[in-house]
Parts: sequence; structure tokens; C-alpha cells
Amino acid sequence: MDVKSRNFLLMHRQALEKDIKTSYIMDRMISDEVLTLQEEERVKQQNTQKEKAAMLINIILTKDNNSYRSFYNALLHEGYRDLAALLQDGIPAISSGNRKSSMDGMTSYVKTILCEGGVPQRPVVFVTRPKLVDAIKQKLRCLGSDPGWVTVYGMAGCGKTVLTAEALRDHQLLEDYFPGGVHWISVGKQDKAGLLIKLQNLCSRLEHDSTLSQRPPLNIEEAKDRLRLLMLRKYPRSLLILDDIWDSWVLKAFDNQCQVLITSRDRSVTDAVAGSKYEVHVESGLAHEKGLEILSLFVNMKISELPEQANCLVRECKGSPLVISLIGALLRDFPSRWEYYLKQLQNKQFKRIRKSSSYDYEALDEAMSISVEQLNDNYKDYYKDLSILPKDVRVPTKVLCILWDMETEEVEDILQEFVNKSLLFCDRNGKSFHYYLHDLQLDFLTEKNRNQLQELHKNIVNQYKKYYKLNMPVPSQEDCMYWYNFLAYHMAGANMQKELRDLMFSLDWIKAKTELVGPAHLIHEYVEYSSILDQKDSTVRENFQEFLSLNGHLLGRQPFPDIIQLGLCQPETSEVYQQAKLHAQRETGAFYLEWINKKSLKNLYRLVVRPHRDAVYHACFSKDRQRIASCGADKTLQVFKAESGERLLEISAHDDEILCCTFSADGEFVATCSADKKVKIWNSRTGQCRCVYEEHSEQVNCCQFNNRSGQYLLATCSNDTFIKLWDLNKEYCRNTMMGHVNSVNHCRFSPNDEYVASCSTDGTVKLWEARSANELKSIEIKDFFRNADDQPDDVEVLVKCCSWSRNGDMILVVAKNKLLLFDVKTCDLLTQVIVSHHSTIQYCDFCPGDELVAVALSHCSVELWNIKSLSKVAYCRGHMSWVHCVTFSPDGSSFLTSSDDQTIRIWETKKVCKSSDAVLKSELDVVFHNGEVMILAIYNQKHLQLISGNTDSVIMQTAAQESPISCCCLSEDLKFAAFGQENGTVKVLQLLDGKVLKSQEAYRTSVQHCRFTSDCQTLISSARDSVIQVWNWQLSECVFLRGHKEAIKDFILLENSKLLSWSFDGTVKVWNITTGNTEKDFACHGGAVLSCAVSRDGNKFSSTSADKTAKIWSFENSSVLHELKGYEACVRCCTFSPNNKLLATGDDKGEIRIWDVLTGALLHFCSPATVDEGEPTHGGWVTDLSFSPDSKMLVSSGGYLKWWNVTTGESLQTFYTNGTNLKSIHVSPNFKVYVTVDNLGILYVLQKL
Repeated sequence: MDVKSRNFLLMHRQALEKDIKTSYIMDRMISDEVLTLQEEERVKQQNTQKEKAAMLINIILTKDNNSYRSFYNALLHEGYRDLAALLQDGIPAISSGNRKSSMDGMTSYVKTILCEGGVPQRPVVFVTRPKLVDAIKQKLRCLGSDPGWVTVYGMAGCGKTVLTAEALRDHQLLEDYFPGGVHWISVGKQDKAGLLIKLQNLCSRLEHDSTLSQRPPLNIEEAKDRLRLLMLRKYPRSLLILDDIWDSWVLKAFDNQCQVLITSRDRSVTDAVAGSKYEVHVESGLAHEKGLEILSLFVNMKISELPEQANCLVRECKGSPLVISLIGALLRDFPSRWEYYLKQLQNKQFKRIRKSSSYDYEALDEAMSISVEQLNDNYKDYYKDLSILPKDVRVPTKVLCILWDMETEEVEDILQEFVNKSLLFCDRNGKSFHYYLHDLQLDFLTEKNRNQLQELHKNIVNQYKKYYKLNMPVPSQEDCMYWYNFLAYHMAGANMQKELRDLMFSLDWIKAKTELVGPAHLIHEYVEYSSILDQKDSTVRENFQEFLSLNGHLLGRQPFPDIIQLGLCQPETSEVYQQAKLHAQRETGAFYLEWINKKSLKNLYRLVVRPHRDAVYHACFSKDRQRIASCGADKTLQVFKAESGERLLEISAHDDEILCCTFSADGEFVATCSADKKVKIWNSRTGQCRCVYEEHSEQVNCCQFNNRSGQYLLATCSNDTFIKLWDLNKEYCRNTMMGHVNSVNHCRFSPNDEYVASCSTDGTVKLWEARSANELKSIEIKDFFRNADDQPDDVEVLVKCCSWSRNGDMILVVAKNKLLLFDVKTCDLLTQVIVSHHSTIQYCDFCPGDELVAVALSHCSVELWNIKSLSKVAYCRGHMSWVHCVTFSPDGSSFLTSSDDQTIRIWETKKVCKSSDAVLKSELDVVFHNGEVMILAIYNQKHLQLISGNTDSVIMQTAAQESPISCCCLSEDLKFAAFGQENGTVKVLQLLDGKVLKSQEAYRTSVQHCRFTSDCQTLISSARDSVIQVWNWQLSECVFLRGHKEAIKDFILLENSKLLSWSFDGTVKVWNITTGNTEKDFACHGGAVLSCAVSRDGNKFSSTSADKTAKIWSFENSSVLHELKGYEACVRCCTFSPNNKLLATGDDKGEIRIWDVLTGALLHFCSPATVDEGEPTHGGWVTDLSFSPDSKMLVSSGGYLKWWNVTTGESLQTFYTNGTNLKSIHVSPNFKVYVTVDNLGILYVLQKL
């Protein structure tokens, strides 16, 4: 230290020891890096205040010039101005050439300039925000050498002062642009007397080494004039910083052609002064990681060591640097109060979060309320109205126009006043403005106006009703989305029970809202406001909630389904059904359908969501069951609420399909792995990518976090044959487990995290020690698959998946169609179950109770098995395609399934276990007789049922047959039924009692079709071969129709004992069934003939083929009349209109074409206006078609049922079945009753309303 400086310290030592309190002064000196924490501890160990001050001065005397400057600056900023003045003349001089450089530009030259200029030190804890600091520097450079103003503005506590001071810690900036120095003055809220004192102090500071000591200026004008001369003559090219400016009139005192930087909450504060103006807006929020960094520095811990409450605290601080610093400073003094301060923030107890040394207001609420108090009285009332705005929502101007009953311009003027004072934020969106409050401002307002919130909510609802009356907002209006999202929130806030029930239980509202935003938000509202909605009875709310939960996957698609039709499918006791029925009856000319036999159907799932636009490969619950993460072929990771399906996060996570995702035990992170060979870790709340691991060399099939909180371990496995273990706190893989010789498909931690199990295509399951990565055990699964000769099966045994029991003693393994349960210690097989002979197991999961196992199957279903009794306890149908994954919730009360059909379904375990698994095959026959609908169906493969479609009752059921039934038919007089079996047998039975009258072993292959002739004496059948059998079952005589070279596709009975058949060989033949001779032979197509239809007048027939063409033929001339081209897929079905003028065809692309029979011209397509990208037009192939008697309407089956206006091609109605792949549609002669079965085995008898 310079001798002069040292002498000044010794000279004034007594005065310093007598007056100073050391704690805050040491904070500043530590942040200047001139005092160490050990030295601070030495000072604190002294007993009295005077002894502490003496120790601090002794320490400073042993140090360099920077310590003197830092001590001087600390005195100045902690209010010891008189003491600082004693040391002022001892400040050591420094030349700009002395560049003891440091990383951040803080050379000794910079320290001197800032110290002399009174620039605040860095806070004790400082986290840089480089983008904002650079923005301030850039605007300062824009000033050049010209006079002007830079305004750094933002809300209270956003870090304006700290960032401005940091921007000045730049050697190059100061030397090149402000060689005359910088002069910092903290202004704050001042009256004229206060401002004069500030100006007098500044003039005194700038004149301190002047030989002429002048008297202080006596008024503001004199002070302004003196300041102008000082800046012009003594400090040219210097920067004046005015911190915390509130009023524009204050600036006029400094408006004297110099360069000024100001910090303010009011953006418009420089409107009253002249010169160039530049602005820097300081955003109100820090990133989550920055917030954690500040806390960790305050409490001297690594981020990874912070307690669980740290994440919650940073979230509650809403990114405010001020609040995080206040909390951090408090925690430094009271390290055990994490929970206490978290509760204070959550309860909005801002008064209890008290002052830290470097902030000018006693508590957070004071800082905010001072800003509000600056408003004039009627503006205060308008600002109070904002207390009820929802958090994080940009509110369009129109909403506030309705609230205040004002013109747009008037409202914008009021709101601009708030924006200028940083009390409100504004986004410009195209031509319109959207406004929002920072979370802390909103918390402050709601706390301050707590007693008036209900009235404020009521006011906005009444203003809405006054404006819209009985109408609803339409999408073209800018306020539309706000009301659909938040009208219910305001009604609930106002406790307007009747209004809320009327709104939430209105199908009109539900239709309008779901069309705009989908169903998830509505489901969330039913849950959120259930206490108000259930005041009388919860049934109605449950009706609507269930309706949306089970139809959500339909309500998010294009074209938007008819919500009235969906409502008509609800149980008749449901309020949704009753409203839908009223709507349907009121709408004249509309086409609606009643599902007559819906009583028999019980929905076993609680929620269906469709978050992805392609196959969903994996989904899992968070530990608290509140959230679900899912991933799939669309390369996205989705996180949504388990209660409502409301989307929380959507991340385009990888460059290829994502194969697996998993939550960490504490729910903070989600891991994903992909065919792009990468593993990524995401913050599950913010969606930020924490890290990317790229050590696997092939696609990564599975990722799994460990089960215990506190340590983040992740296991991954890949086609590269390796399992890798990752510690999230490390950059590289912790361990690699080597031993498999083929792709590893699945891996899982044991419940205690000591072991990892892996499943491989090499036919083994291996158990590894997690700590050492050593292989402990290997089980050869392929040994348990043997052929009839007890030899190992030649086919590769791909081990798909495994699941640990809760105690870790057993492990369940899946391969092919078997479940195998092993003892972990001995590797003995405890039990095995063959789940299915027709499909493979895709995934399995142990229920936490250890008895139940859920199994996902390739044929669209999920089964629950009791592993102790080896019995199937539930059969879950609902998915329309392969099920890839099934996962139980942590408590086992529910499980979720994900599928190729793009949906995720959540099932309630208890509900599912009580259900039966009755399934009908899609082959059925229907007779419409005197208003009765009689249905013959194949039930659970081996029974026949005769069902009354009118009453949904089973009239007759046969005993189980020895071989599965493959087809069936009814006689027109309803006396007989016939059926074919997979073993080739054909049987005729009596409907009255189900007694088999005749049986014939007709074929060696499965029977495909059977039909009675009109006299019921003859049964015609075909199998998977080229022969048709004509069996007079009463006389036991048989005629064989031979001539086709390949298998028969199907046949139609014509008049006069004729039959039309078509085959995979591309030919169509006309037979005489009495003689067995071919009467006509048509070589129709180059590919298989898939369908034929005969015109009502009997003159023509049409054929459709896999060769992508359809043709119209003349019976009389045996020639083709028209070849119908232009198809892009197989033409699957066709039918003539009753008036013989039209032909309709349907293809595998889902398109329906209407043709003119006379000319062969294409009249038009039947197709919806819009379809979701990648969706087939008809949900898949068009499989069957039928015209109405007047030829004006058409019904088609495919992925679902559709009705069309034949003249225009427009869709009249869509009926979404629970399953898909409808093979046929049976239509009554009056076109009012329709019967079909979906691939889930559910029967639909529909009647036109």
C-alpha cells in the first residue's frame, strides 16, 4: 500500500474504529476479492464492535492499494459518507497504462475508475448474464462521443443496477469511450429538496481536488449549471450514471449535453429530455439453472448437493434475481430454513422475506407497492382489476376493452402507462397487443387485493355476459381463445355456481372449446372445479368428464368429429346422452344414429390420449403418478398430466425414432434413447436438455433410471451388444457391461439398485452387479423353447423384456409367446405361462403387488395374468394396432398402454380385473325380418350366438365346438343356421334349440364362406381352395363347382339357380348350381379379383382388383363396358345404386369414387374436407359399401363407418367404433338400421334417428 494511503488510514483510525459496523463492509470487500473468508472469520471472532473494526483495519494495513480503494468504496455505499470523505485524499493514483489484466476485464485501472466514480461493487454472490451485459455495452458504444441517454429498464428486482455496474467493468470500454471517468449517483424516489442534496453531493465529489473550494449550489438550477461546467471542462467524455430514476422531471436537472446512463422501472422516463436515446430491456426472469447457481454460491454448496427444496424455491422465485438473492442471503444466515422460506413464498408472505444489505427496500412487497403508489387514483383501480389475470397468460387488448367497456385506443393508453413503469409487460403480436404481468407482480396484487378477488372475478364474468349475451366468441376474434381458456376460471373465482355448471355442462360450449384447444384443458377444469360443480351431485360432472376422457383421442383429430353423435353413444342415463338427443331432435335435416345395443359395452379405460402423430413406443408414469412421459416414431418426447392428458411439454428430442423414455426417481429428469444412437437427459419441468451421451455405436433400445432418489444413475442398452451405466454428474459413461453377443433389447435396475438385468436377441437374460459392472448370472432362455422332439427350437429366441418382483427375489422374462418366472438366486424356473398361440408378447410389467402381470400383445390387446394361479384375470381391448408397451403406476392402481394406433390408454386395474372377455368375430350374418334385426355371430371362437339386435339379448347359444368357427349364415325364414369351421367341417343347425341337424367334413382347409339358397334346402360354401361346394343338406347330395385355378375370394347367388364367383386367379365365373357347369367365364383382371357386384336389373356386374382397376361388364355380351382407372391402391369393394345409374368403389387408400354406369365417367370422390397429416381418408381400407333405396345416400365401412351425400360427395356423418378394421356393413332395406363388428369383437346395431 502507498505510504500516503497507509498514513491516512492510521491518521483516521480512531474515528473509523468508533463508528463502523463491519459485516456489510466486509461483504463488499469479499466481492471485490480483496478480503478472504478466513480473514472475515478472524474479524467476526472479536468480541465487541470496536474490536472487530480494529481487526479489519489491521488486516487492510497489510494489503495493497486495491484494499484501500475497496474499503473507501464500501464506506461510501454503506452510508459512512463522512468517514469516506476523511479517506478521500488518500486514494492512491493509478495510470491507465498499468494493466494488471484479469479474465473479466477488471484491471487495476478499471478498479480505480469505478471506485472513484462510486460504482457499486459486485454483490457478494454474483452470477453473470452475459447477453444483457453485452447489450448495455453495445448501447454505450452507440453514444460515441455525442451527448445522449441509455435507459436500462425493467421491473423491481430484475437486476438493472448489478448488470449496469458489471457492464462498466470493461477496460477497453472505459479507455476508448469514457476516458474522463464514470460518476454514479443513486437517485431513487426524491422530492426537490432531496434531489438538491443529491446534486450538491455530486458537485462536491467532482470538485474534491479543486483548489477553489466553492460553496454548495443553493437551488436545482444553480446545481444544474455547475454540473454542466464541471462535466464540460473537468470531466469531458465521462459517463454519468443515474441509478433508479422514478420521475422524468428529475432528469431535467441532468439534461446538460453530457452522456448519461439511467436505470429505471419506467421506460418512458426519458421522454422529457433531448438527445439520442437507446434502450436495454432487462428481462424479468433468470433461467432455472442460474437461479440454482446463485443459491449454491450463497450457501457454499455444489448445485448437486442442494436439498430438494432448492428446485421448488427457484421455481417460486419466478426467476427474480432479487428474490433469489434475498432468499440466498437469509439461508446463508439460517441454513436450516429451506422449508420455512419455501412455505413463505408459496403462501405469498413477502413481508417475511426481509432486507438484504444491498437493496433499498425493507421487504419485497414494499419494493412493489412503491411502484403502484406512483399511479394516480383511477389508474390504481384499473391496475387492481389486473389482480385476477391468470398466470403466464398474454391477454389481448379486446379482453380488457370488454372488462372496462372502453374503446381499444383508450385501453391501450392506460396499459401503456403500466408498461412504461414496468408494472406490466407487452407483446406485440401482428397488429394486436397482448399484455401480461410477471408472476411476482401478480402474486403481490392477489395478496394485496385478496378480499376483493371474488368481486373482481364476478365483474369480468358479468362484462363478458353483457358483451356476448347468448352468443359465443368465434375464432376470428382476438379475444376468443382467452374466454375459452379462462371463462370457467373466472366463474370459479367468483363462486358463480349456477353459471359455471351451465357453462361446463353445455355440449355447445364443449364442442366449441374442444374444436379449438382439444379436450385436455376441459378435463383439467372438471377436476379443478369439481368442488363447485359437485355441490348438488357429482354424477353430471363425472358423465361429462368420462365422455371427454374416453373420446379425447377422437376430439383432437381432423376432420373434427360430430360431438352430438359421440354424445349419442354415451349411456342413456348420462346427461351427455340426454343433451345430445335433444340437440339431434332439434336439428332438422341432420343425420344421427342411435347405438341400440350399447348397454352391453363397458369402457375399462379411464383416459385415452393421442399426443403423438405416429406410433407410440413407450410411456411411463412419474413416481408421484401425476405425469406421464411418452415417446415414439414421430421423434418427440411428450410429458402430460395423468389426470387430464393436458400437455406439459413437447420436445423434438432426436433425429430418429425415440424407442424408450424414463423418469428419474424424483421426477426431475426424463431420459430418452433413440435409433440415432444418442441418449439424452431432459429437465422434466422446463424441457431443457441437460446432457447428451453419444458412446453407443448403434441404436439405443432402452433406458432406465435407478429406483432411489438422491443419486442419478441411468442404464442404457443397444444393438451394439453393450449395456452402459451413466452417472448424471459425470460427462462420460461410468461402466460398460460386456457379455451379450447380439442386440440388447431391454434393461432394468433391481428394486434395491444393486443389480441390472438385461435381455438380448442372443437368447439370454443376464444379471449384472451395478457397482462393479461384473456379470453375475446368465440364463439361457432358448433352452426353454423346444420342438415336438424335445430338441432346441431352430427359430431365434428373441428375449424382449424383463421385470423384477417388488422384493427383487424373482424376475419375469418375456420371449415369443411365453412368460417365464425365475428365482434370482438359483436361476431356477419357478413357473411359465404360454399366453397366446396367435401373437407374440411385446412387453410385460409386474404389478407392485407381485401377483398380477400385465402383458402387451402384438394383436392389439393387453392381458392381465395372476402369476400365482397361472390364470388370465383380464382381457383389455381398445387399441386398434400393436401394443408396444404396458406399465403400471408406482402403486399398481392403474396401468398405461401405448400403441401403433398413436394412442396411450390409462386403465384402472380393479375395474379391468372385474371385466369379462366376450369377443365376437367379424364374420356374421344378419336378417332384417318384420322390423326385427336377427344377428348370427361367432362368440369367443367356438360358440354361435343368435342375438336380437332390437333388445340386445342372446336368444340362442350353441355348445363349444371342437374346432374354431370361421364363418356362419342364417336362412331367410330364420329356421336354420349354418357354420364352417377351421378344420374344414360344415354344419347345419336348427335355430329353435341349437341342435345340429347335419354335418359334413367338406374341406381340408378353413371354411371361408357359406350361404343358404332362398329355399333354405341347399348350402353353398367355399374354403381356402379353388372349389365351391353346393350341398343339398336335406338330401345329402353335393355338387362341386371346379374351374378356378386359385382360391375362391367370394360368391353371390343369382336368380334361376345361377351363381357368380370370383377368385385370386383374376377370373369371374357364372355357374349353374344344379348341373355344376360353367355358363360364362370372364378373364377380368391381371391381379386377384377382390369384389364383385351385380346391378339391380341383372344386366351388368362390376369387378374390382388388386391390380388397381375396376371394370363394368355386360352379362349379355360377356364383354367389358368400361374400365375404371386412376386408383393408387387395390380396389377393395363396389356396389351399384338401386336405380342402376351409379357405381361406387372403395380402395385401400380410403378413397370412394362415384362412377356413371352409362358412360364410365368419374362423377366425384367422396372424401372429407380435411384429414390429419398421414391419416388414411377412411381410417384405413374401404371394405364395404351400400346405397340407400333412393340412390341419394351411401354408407361405407373401413376404419369406421361413414355416410355420404352421393350427389355432392360430402360426408353426412361418421360413427367412430371403439375398434377398427370393419369387414362389412349389413344394411336394412329401408336404410335405417346398420350392423357391423369391429376388430375388438364389439357388435354395433345402429338405428337412424
